[in-house]
Amino acid sequence: MSCDYIALATPGVQTLKPYLTGKPIEELERELGIRNIVKLASNENPLGPGKLALHAARQALEQLHRYPDGAGFHLKAALSEKFNLRPEQITLGNGSNDLLELIGRAFLNRGDEVIFSQHAFAVYMLVTLGCSAKPVEVPAQLFGHDLAAMADAITERTRVIFIANPNNPTGTWFHKHALDAFLARVPEHVLVVLDEAYVEYVEEDGYPNGFDYLGRYSNLIVTRTFSKMYGLAGLRVGYAVANPQITNVLNRVRQPFNVNAPALAAAQAALNDVNYIEDSKSENTAGLVQITEGLTKLNLHAIPSVANFIAFDCGRPAQPIYEALLHEGVIVRPIGGYGMPNHLRVSIGLGEENERFLQAMQKVLA
Repeated sequence: MSCDYIALATPGVQTLKPYLTGKPIEELERELGIRNIVKLASNENPLGPGKLALHAARQALEQLHRYPDGAGFHLKAALSEKFNLRPEQITLGNGSNDLLELIGRAFLNRGDEVIFSQHAFAVYMLVTLGCSAKPVEVPAQLFGHDLAAMADAITERTRVIFIANPNNPTGTWFHKHALDAFLARVPEHVLVVLDEAYVEYVEEDGYPNGFDYLGRYSNLIVTRTFSKMYGLAGLRVGYAVANPQITNVLNRVRQPFNVNAPALAAAQAALNDVNYIEDSKSENTAGLVQITEGLTKLNLHAIPSVANFIAFDCGRPAQPIYEALLHEGVIVRPIGGYGMPNHLRVSIGLGEENERFLQAMQKVLA
């Protein structure tokens, strides 16, 4: 091969590494021949999809020969009714990751600066470098966002700031007072992307709802997903809410049919499946307590989390522990790529899955 195709890529892309997803169950089965595997790696809803969502998706399968509604009329209407929004504020995406990328494509030029926190979601860096923009990573405070320091980092080159509440992979969150003070310092021409992928799990006093800020801050974009609480990770549905001018820009770069028909139908049904949402919350709350207490008994420190996962310190390099857990049929997530080489992240599963993880941890640490 005489041509260096990597050299043909844009400068930012040349520096990237592919995003590593949680190891699939099927892959571990092939590699080690293990059955009865517990996957607690990708922050999925352990209850599986809700019955209402499944029914709606199955009905949509009858029309697979037709293109989906590219405007997502019915899902936007359902979101508008539930959250008191206007349809023209909403952009639908193939998961919220798709929307993060759309924001980068629409608003970032080479050399623009993008601010995000240390230990924040890896896609922020991917979006930034993919657009040949300059990443500005602000040191974390107790594994969470230091919003005051992030505001201090703003320069005349800053175009986008990504903040996550709660943050993935640490599970940390920031109070509404901190968000108020931060947004008041951000110039109107700098976009703030508030990533609320795990917002439905949070019940803390003082937790800010991003939608409440949209009327005051025209530069705010709030992104959410149906992949976590709503149990539709395999269908990939997310949405962004912003002022209509921003939405108009995002729709200029959005692919016409970026959300498929079964996904649109399932998301609309899942949105108001009250019983499923309550069951999911209850299961997660109990699981957070179960795993936190179990890790404490193993003398392992867990970062307090309000999401559907927990990051914990192994007290030594975590990769060998991760690999040992694979041999026990338990898949968790190493997060060395987030600057946390001694930590693992474990998703909250069903009670018996959480216990299986804790027993496997006890065994591999012995």
